[in-house]
Amino acid sequence: MASTEGEPKVSKRAAEKEAKKAAAKAAKEKAKAETASKPASNTPAAPVDPFRQGWLKGVYDEKPVKEVHTRFPPEPNGYLHIGHAKAITVNFGFAKSHSGICNLRFDDTNPTKEEEVYFTAIKDMVQWLGFEPHKITHSSDEFDKLYELAEELIKREKAYVCHCSPDEVKKGRGKLENGEHGPRSACAHWSRSVDENMELFRQMRDGGYNPGEAVLRMKQYLATKPEEYEVSEEDSAEAKKAKEKLKALANNPAMWDVAAYRVTKNNHHHRTGDKWRIYPTYEFTHCICDALEDISHSLCTVEFETLRPAYNWLLDALDMKIEGSDEKGPMQREYGRLNVEGTILSKRRIAMLVEGTTINNTPNNPASALADDIEELTLAEDGEEEPETTPSAANAATTSTPIRTIPPAVMSWDDPRLFTLVALRRRGVPPGALKKFVLDLGVTKANANTATHTLDSNIRTYLERTVPRLMLVLDPIKVTLTNLPDGYLEEREVPFDPKDKEKGTHIVPFTKTIYIDRDDFREEDDPDFFRLAPGKSVGLMNVEFPVRCTSFTKDPETGKVNAIEAEYGKDVPAGKARIHWVAESPAHHSPIRAEVRVFNPLFRSQTPNSLDWKNGGYYDDLNPESLVTYSDAMVECGLEYVRKNAPWPKEEGEAKGVVDKSSVRFQGLRTAFFALDKDSSDGKVVLNRIVSLKEDTGKK
Repeated sequence: MASTEGEPKVSKRAAEKEAKKAAAKAAKEKAKAETASKPASNTPAAPVDPFRQGWLKGVYDEKPVKEVHTRFPPEPNGYLHIGHAKAITVNFGFAKSHSGICNLRFDDTNPTKEEEVYFTAIKDMVQWLGFEPHKITHSSDEFDKLYELAEELIKREKAYVCHCSPDEVKKGRGKLENGEHGPRSACAHWSRSVDENMELFRQMRDGGYNPGEAVLRMKQYLATKPEEYEVSEEDSAEAKKAKEKLKALANNPAMWDVAAYRVTKNNHHHRTGDKWRIYPTYEFTHCICDALEDISHSLCTVEFETLRPAYNWLLDALDMKIEGSDEKGPMQREYGRLNVEGTILSKRRIAMLVEGTTINNTPNNPASALADDIEELTLAEDGEEEPETTPSAANAATTSTPIRTIPPAVMSWDDPRLFTLVALRRRGVPPGALKKFVLDLGVTKANANTATHTLDSNIRTYLERTVPRLMLVLDPIKVTLTNLPDGYLEEREVPFDPKDKEKGTHIVPFTKTIYIDRDDFREEDDPDFFRLAPGKSVGLMNVEFPVRCTSFTKDPETGKVNAIEAEYGKDVPAGKARIHWVAESPAHHSPIRAEVRVFNPLFRSQTPNSLDWKNGGYYDDLNPESLVTYSDAMVECGLEYVRKNAPWPKEEGEAKGVVDKSSVRFQGLRTAFFALDKDSSDGKVVLNRIVSLKEDTGKK
């Protein structure tokens, strides 16, 4: 036997560790050898379909129909905002993913608030985002059928005409004058006969009532007494389950005999004229139109989850659905809405910003103006934490004394400081960036809460590789290169994107007279400042040699530097940085002069929805630097090529021709991303900053 004396001892644990290492190494080498022996595949991995993942996958699995049919159903009473970009993307994208179809349906049941401009803007935004509706429909298309079904509901003893005042309705729902809640109870009109309800409803139809005097209500669970769902020890498991279900329905405000039809103060409809004096409510119309259009999946945001029982109840009552089943009729499911912090999305509040407002001592709403709101379940508008209350008829006044008149805070509904879709488009945000932003956040039951800087980062990343690059000087200072002859000209061939040859190149003139940005010059040098200063050199982008400042002059009135003299050439010492510039060359139509608008947050507060909107306090928080205008900016002549070859990028709806001036986009080197504004003309260039470049606080 060989002796082991003198050999190092190896513990059992160390030996096992070494054995595992050896086995792992052998497995790795084997896998490597197997991979090398397989023929290389040129087939790229299939892209992940975001509409077949997570929550959306679960929705389809609940109802895996062959023909998916969705709809996007906006009310045409205002402009869409960034939250609607998610609703559009989810509804159209989900249908397309399953080879289905999606309708654009205008929920036009309130003639008092609808205008043609909103219909046009909504249609444009859907197409701009790259979606084409299977059909464009209107709830008003079904007014005759909806009325017929309302009468059918009366015949089935599922609806009644109510003459209660708004205060009486609130009291019946348990709301007391001191704000407390008491027991709920049905009103005296609840037990009317079918014949009486039919006669009264037809009187509503024929103009027998003024706004607010009569409402057709659905007979749901307002009259349900607590003892009806009180569980006793003798109840079977099945009985207990039924009572729990009844209790949930009875305690849901969406089931407290919500209005189906009302008399409106303005009965002229833009599509049906003066035919109707009564109009159906959202709660009555929405689900029925879904069923009439054969919608398979009714996708909406989470605040409508409490309305789902009412949605199903009405369809059940009209035999358009099977109770407790989604096999027949549309299936409603709710996803989290998109909230961008620091934005105002409420139509009411944006209107105050656009139009200005007058703050009164007392409300200025006559009782008839409440007719459109009577009995409708009020939800907070997007961007509002609480629904804004409508004054009751008891404290309304027809006259009031103004205490403060507040002027408009923005230019229009498409002001780039807003987050309406028309404003984002005007600012220059590409439609593909918005869609990617929505999908990157994901679609789940939870609300997608994000900050504006996250949105900006997403837009910036999207633009980085999709738009050309140009030199733009915001606040120009003239630089004369004194050691060059008067007619000096270099034509520099410059790529529109050094990392993407497909974008091509263009010619930029370099002459004796150039312009640099004021931020790139200092009167007094600083060791930590690496750009131009007296006696200091700096490199010029896209030019071979650096320049060195020899002198400068100042405007006697403003005290600002207005001209710099410098020398250029191979003998000038190299600088530590390179700056952008624009040359003067009439032959090249350079520079192109422009007005540049830089937009910053509209409010100083990070939470503008928490400001005092009822009393006008929001106006005191406006950011005085929300719009900074550079009236004498200069752009290099490559802008003409960029204009002629827009859109940049050629994606989404813009690839199909849904373009305007904002599709002319480019990156201003070392400055920001910009887009052409609609105020531009043949004789004037107006640019909007889309988003800044990545913050570079250390730039010297």
